[in-house]
Amino acid sequence: MAKLITDDNHSELLKKFNASLLFDKELYAQDIKGSIAHANMLCSQNIINDDEYSQIKKGLLQIKNEIEKGVFNFTLEDEDIHMAIESRLIDIIGDSGKKLHTARSRNDQVALDFRMYCLEKQDEISLLLKDLIGSLLEISSKHTDTLLPGMTHLQHAQPINFSFHLLAYASMFKRDVDRCVSSNKRNNISPIGCAALAGTGYEIDREKTAKELGFDSISINCLDTVSDRDFALELLFNISTMAMHISRLCEELVNWSSYEFGFIKISDEFSTGSSIMPQKRNPDIPELLRAKTGRVNGNLLGLLTVMKSLPLAYNKDTQEDKEGVFDSVKTALSSLEILNALMNNITINKDKMKEATKIGHLSSTDLADFLVNSDNLAFRDAYHIIKKVVQYAEDKNIDVSQMSLEQLREVYPDMKKEALEYLSLEASMNRRVSKGGTATKECEEQIKYFKNWLKDS
Repeated sequence: MAKLITDDNHSELLKKFNASLLFDKELYAQDIKGSIAHANMLCSQNIINDDEYSQIKKGLLQIKNEIEKGVFNFTLEDEDIHMAIESRLIDIIGDSGKKLHTARSRNDQVALDFRMYCLEKQDEISLLLKDLIGSLLEISSKHTDTLLPGMTHLQHAQPINFSFHLLAYASMFKRDVDRCVSSNKRNNISPIGCAALAGTGYEIDREKTAKELGFDSISINCLDTVSDRDFALELLFNISTMAMHISRLCEELVNWSSYEFGFIKISDEFSTGSSIMPQKRNPDIPELLRAKTGRVNGNLLGLLTVMKSLPLAYNKDTQEDKEGVFDSVKTALSSLEILNALMNNITINKDKMKEATKIGHLSSTDLADFLVNSDNLAFRDAYHIIKKVVQYAEDKNIDVSQMSLEQLREVYPDMKKEALEYLSLEASMNRRVSKGGTATKECEEQIKYFKNWLKDS
């Protein structure tokens, strides 16, 4: 039976419902850093004196130390992290602490703290993405000639090498880094000084505070600034896109580690046994990483929905902006660390990969290209001839790459002996020398490109 709301518990229930302290205390470091910068600016503008600034700064650093040591007393009476810190500051230094909130509002204060948090965490995500790219490059450099069936529609298509496949994911994760960098550049704008919504009558120096906090500039319009959460939405989108890329890689790891493929073995540290089948090892970690996409996508959609019909300026609805972001950030950081460790502990079965390239007639396109060049055929005509060659191989239960010249001539009597060179799977892979192709030397160039980018970024 549901518990009835009575006069005794009504106010306590509302207090818990209204408060954000239980989760926004995550922002304590940003709040204290922003408050010190704000107090410094107030002092430089002669709004508070040097002694008051010194007391405020000393008190705030004491509070930071108390929080980090776990001795700070959080109480719902303070409602949020901003009031919790301010209340404790007044306890420590008295009336001077009451002057800290001069020329600002909780509206621009929370906009500052949350923006700083998002910018910082996006930088952390970028660094972990670069670590992951570095690991992919390390593996790739050892497998530029390891044959692997390249697929479309999950069907064997053309021979590639394992390095080439991993470099595709390096490309995806580089785009994730680029998105984080461009997002931070676009959103590195200080909101402090906007006050509640319309600015302040005090003669403040917003540029000074922005510079001290590491922002490139100040926001243009205060009405927009206090209700803007685009920076958080961009972070959530970037994490969702990154998680989708992680999920795609993990899908391949799950497939490749199965008996049907057998291309890799996932370390026991990243897999678990069955509860009743002693022979099984389940790829639990890549499966969990794959599933995290749904979680972070939900957080993105949640904040988009919160923001979709809010009037200007600040509304209490935006208190719902933080928990999803905190969750997605935590998920992103842990996922990247775990995936990086996972990739560094896989065992690669080169022989299994090579055997798989002998299924699906992967050098058929090369043979068609040979006829175009050697016999001056239109590609469509060559295509239909090789289609008959493939059918012949199917009837003989062999792969096209294993056919003899005599067998090729049974289908196409004018087939030249040089055609055999085009059936080689290794030659087929190395023939794709166009920029961005799978040839060994092209993969080596791609690895070089990514390593230079990592060094310069």
